[in-house]
Amino acid sequence: MATTRTAKTHWEGNLMEGKGQVALDSSKVGTYDVSWPARAEEPGGKTSPEELIAAAHSSCYSMAFSHGLAGKGYTVESVDTKADVTFQPGEGITAIALTVQAKVPGLSEDDFQAAAEDAKKNCPVSQALAGVKNITLNATLI
Repeated sequence: MATTRTAKTHWEGNLMEGKGQVALDSSKVGTYDVSWPARAEEPGGKTSPEELIAAAHSSCYSMAFSHGLAGKGYTVESVDTKADVTFQPGEGITAIALTVQAKVPGLSEDDFQAAAEDAKKNCPVSQALAGVKNITLNATLI
């Protein structure tokens, strides 16, 4: 069965001086302030579309990685994924760097790297972000 998740943003003012709030409506876990300076300069306690994309990508990747290995009979003890999303004003999102550390007993380094690449390729958020030309992966088996 398909699911739909919803977030809403209310914005006031122009791009440079305006401000807004994004509400995670489906989960009701919070409403967060957003602004152009939080996106293009220092966050200053506010979030940005790129930070929200980083959250989506890192969590989706971790789930896809764990699921792929479970399908091959492995148990992932832990996986920690960081997504760094680079935003260049005037160009958009120019890069995403995924950094993964995982503990998977009995998994060889070669199989680990193959599973890591497979998760990068097949995670639904990675697929949604296919327009980003530079998505890199640094995966470490611990």
